[in-house]
Amino acid sequence: MSEAPQALSDLRRDIDAIDLEMVGLLARRLGVVHKVLEIKKAHGIPALLPDRVEDVVERVKVAAQGLDVPPDLVELIWRQLIGWTVEYEEKQLA
Repeated sequence: MSEAPQALSDLRRDIDAIDLEMVGLLARRLGVVHKVLEIKKAHGIPALLPDRVEDVVERVKVAAQGLDVPPDLVELIWRQLIGWTVEYEEKQLA
């Protein structure tokens, strides 16, 4: 019984470290989004490209299956991420 709290504490530290890595990856992704925005502005390309959204979602779902991650979880997260990104791009393109 006394080991359970320590084991949970260790696992929570692992999760916290992974969360920080994920934030770092989001920062990298946003840096690329800024470069994409420059190109979209220069060429009059809209923020939302539905075919691209579906391609990305399908690609990450396939990757998830290969890593034993529930594809529906990945789809949910990516659709939220893409939705936020499209809104952000629309504001920047306005």
